[in-house]
Amino acid sequence: MEPRVTDRPEESRYEILAGDDGGETAGFAEYHLSEGEIAFIHTEIDPRFGGRGLGGLLARGALDDVRARGLRVLPYCPFIRAWIGKHPEYADLVPEERRARFGL
Repeated sequence: MEPRVTDRPEESRYEILAGDDGGETAGFAEYHLSEGEIAFIHTEIDPRFGGRGLGGLLARGALDDVRARGLRVLPYCPFIRAWIGKHPEYADLVPEERRARFGL
């Protein structure tokens, strides 16, 4: 099965599900949601799933969902911040007045 990203609001995180049956949590991106902003604070991929590009798929899936929901992104997590830096088409999700603070 193809990996898929899902929001787990009760856990305050996006998860990427992978594995043979497509149901194993391979990684997550923790966030804090408040007043139209989502602050990403930590991203982690299980070492058993490393080297498969799942971190990028997780970032893209989470940020695509955030865009669809009309939220602004605060990328405190170094991985999410670096991913946005490599994919400038997502920089508009970060409020313009805060981009310099995140090096974007």
